[in-house]
Amino acid sequence: MEIKDLYVASNQAEQKVVAQIADAQWCLAMPEKITRVPMTLEEVVRYHIWDDAWLPDVLAGKTKETVGDAHEHLLTLTAENLHAEFAAHNQRAIAAVRALDDLDRTVHLSYGDFPAREYLQHNVSVRAFWSYDMAKLIGVDATMADALVEALTDEFTPVAETYRRIGHFPPAIEVPADANPQSTLLAMAGRE
Repeated sequence: MEIKDLYVASNQAEQKVVAQIADAQWCLAMPEKITRVPMTLEEVVRYHIWDDAWLPDVLAGKTKETVGDAHEHLLTLTAENLHAEFAAHNQRAIAAVRALDDLDRTVHLSYGDFPAREYLQHNVSVRAFWSYDMAKLIGVDATMADALVEALTDEFTPVAETYRRIGHFPPAIEVPADANPQSTLLAMAGRE
């Protein structure tokens, strides 16, 4: 699976989980070993809406200086608006990725300049694995599609230690040699 397809599959997996968050669950705390700072589901989804709003601008080569504070209002959305806003911004981000014609294009992030391909990988590393974390937190099926598990394994096995060093992945977890592919993938990414 190419990185663009992996981005779409990861975002669609997250969309499916977010759609299942009940009103009473927005206040649930995400595991801090994942988020590194205290965050509720509401805060995580609000941040991902904001991040999705930025993605088309970033892929178009825009910077914080050129976009300004156009998306800042999304960080103050209330819980009753999150499902609809998430779905809309997620679809817009997916459309921008599908339209991307140059994965080597340089994009400008707050933490440096990267090829678009690497920016998408950064996004996938959060979307795919946090979708699993959110599903477990709200008590819905956290099973990933086999094709997604295989693609994530291929994409992140070579870079897992780098992601761990920079704090994106918690410490790896030991699993038996005969563990299923999803369990092996999640253990590599520090999830049980």
